[in-house]
Amino acid sequence: MTAHQQAASRRTQPAPPKGHQKVEKVMHEFKEGTLKSSSGEKVTDRNQAVAIGLSEQRRAEHKPQRKAKK
Repeated sequence: MTAHQQAASRRTQPAPPKGHQKVEKVMHEFKEGTLKSSSGEKVTDRNQAVAIGLSEQRRAEHKPQRKAKK
């Protein structure tokens, strides 16, 4: 596959699900050093950061959407 074909295939991919975006956000926070655990301490272990991201992903995917109030 040429570079042009790869770029074209990337553009046609659908947007990632909401849960995937959560994991990306958490890992970005971990790399910046701003990710905190539920106790408020800074997360220094990559595996713990992944666990936090997956936990938030599950919550994001299974959270029912609220109906708008009238």
